[in-house]
Amino acid sequence: MTNISPSGAAGRPADNMLFRLFQWLLVLLLIYLLITAVGMIGSGFKGASKGHATELFAFATNPFMGLIVGVIATAMIQSSSTVTSIIVGLVAGGLPVEMAVPMVMGANIGTTITNTIVSLGHINRKKEFRRAFAAATVHDFFNLLAVAIFLPIEILFHPLQKAAGFLATPLVGGENMSVKGLDFIKPLTKPVIAEFKTLAHMISEQGASVILIIFGIFLIFMSIIFVGRLLKKLMVGRAKRIMHGSIGRGPVSGILSGAIVTILVQSSSTTTSLMVPLAGSGVFRLKQIYPFTLGANIGTTITALLAATAISGDHAILALQIALVHFLYNCSAVLLIFGIKKLRRLPLRGAIWLSRLAAEKKIYALVYIVGVFFVLPGLMVFIYQLVE
Repeated sequence: MTNISPSGAAGRPADNMLFRLFQWLLVLLLIYLLITAVGMIGSGFKGASKGHATELFAFATNPFMGLIVGVIATAMIQSSSTVTSIIVGLVAGGLPVEMAVPMVMGANIGTTITNTIVSLGHINRKKEFRRAFAAATVHDFFNLLAVAIFLPIEILFHPLQKAAGFLATPLVGGENMSVKGLDFIKPLTKPVIAEFKTLAHMISEQGASVILIIFGIFLIFMSIIFVGRLLKKLMVGRAKRIMHGSIGRGPVSGILSGAIVTILVQSSSTTTSLMVPLAGSGVFRLKQIYPFTLGANIGTTITALLAATAISGDHAILALQIALVHFLYNCSAVLLIFGIKKLRRLPLRGAIWLSRLAAEKKIYALVYIVGVFFVLPGLMVFIYQLVE
């Protein structure tokens, strides 16, 4: 008969607890690196397109072109919050609100490229990639469907513009608020991004922005690979129940969770990107990720609203109006599309179909990302310039 000493019996659980704590700390570090990588790519794109992003908005001479410009600008800058804040500033500078509305809608489409890129971190594992790519592209399909429904209605009847104008009138005035005061993510990631910028400049002055983008993509891939492996081991038992309690409980809970997390981190790209590894590793199903993504769409509107409140002068009411358009549009899209069963299923079906196709032939994933977010919109801008 083998005797087990009390110290040995107690020691093993203690060692296991410490090891699990270390794993969770490693997950937090990897999540931090993922967030930093997303910021790094955004910073790289901003540097690469410096001096040209604002000029891009000059192409928006009609609602259709406004939509395309919103897509391209957000895909380049990698932040719908940044683009909508630019749009708020342009409206404050005299851009007509009716021209800015399609830009906001386009920004919603362009922002989905980030989590789609993140899903490529699972590309070497077929089943994981299929789940991750579906979780990423359900955001794309939802925003495309929302534009297909709301843009024609808005062009014809301007309901969002009118409703936002009605709400903006009593809200203009009072003290200004600054979005910088609520942004706690940027101060945390800024030092690391600055170090990578310095390193990129040391490698090449002219190609520093491109190198920074490459660094960001590499960090995303590494973070996704390791965080996926760790979550498979950790997301069991009590931890899994806690996560499901906030996200997996039901659609309303999922939407609220997505909105709150996005308001806190001020980036729907970051929020949805963090959920992609969880979907890839099988922790959450697509139907659970879907409402969380919709909540992120609502939460991201806070940045433009805060940016608008910082504007004073004759165009202050118009700046707040376009920010409210963004909020009302995203809320209305969630209520209409998610509220009607037949419409609710369309983004899910589109994402599942595309993910199966991409899992079988990986090249389709790259063709989809480059084609939808850059080639097709760019081609439309080029054709429009020829015809005009």
